Amino acid sequence: MKIPTFKTILYATDLGKKMRPAFRHAISLAQQYQAKIIMLHVAEPIGNTGMAVLELYVPDMSDDFEQEELRGILSQMEKRLEDFYTEELGKDSDLVSDVAVVTGRPAEEIKKYAATHDVDLIVMGTHTSSSFGSSLLGSTARKLINISDRPVLVVPVGK
Repeated sequence: MKIPTFKTILYATDLGKKMRPAFRHAISLAQQYQAKIIMLHVAEPIGNTGMAVLELYVPDMSDDFEQEELRGILSQMEKRLEDFYTEELGKDSDLVSDVAVVTGRPAEEIKKYAATHDVDLIVMGTHTSSSFGSSLLGSTARKLINISDRPVLVVPVGK
């Protein structure tokens, strides 16, 4: 069996404030393997009930609301990336080749995005919690580990 190398790393983020440890792992691996990182956030769709409420109270805005939300999330991700470079690397970097936002069920969309973009490794953070003395993995991480055909590095982050 050949020793794995990583050319493309998918960093899946929930945009939580404490996700930097997971991103640091993605950066470290990208530097070691001279790989590129794709940064991905999966936004849950608004759903029929949410759209009905939106149309009821803000009828003029409902058509473009979801697209505006996705553009806002993308801008937020790009700003956080810029802040990370400045605060932690002290310089700009070209390690992140793409920043993307998609809608859907997180684990399924991460898997699909990884396959479409032929990534070699998925890196994500997870909020763990203790229950009955055992550590429980976040639901998206747990689902992804069970359905992914690619390696998944799960990094515990602060609660």
